[in-house]
Amino acid sequence: MSKMKTKKSVSKRFSLTGTGKIKYKKMNLRHILTKRSSKRKMHLREAGILSEDSARRIRKQMLPYG
Repeated sequence: MSKMKTKKSVSKRFSLTGTGKIKYKKMNLRHILTKRSSKRKMHLREAGILSEDSARRIRKQMLPYG
């Protein structure tokens, strides 16, 4: 039986925190930023934390064993 591999696209987009939560970078901060308010851009800079039901699915793809 071959090795179970990590989904590389998932491992590039998400990261695990020390407590096991899934952290991700928010979208919509790449280009055409002039129409967005400073407040909105400031909040988009913060990292997001996935909800536990979504995190369970992503964790399964990041870590093949669990």
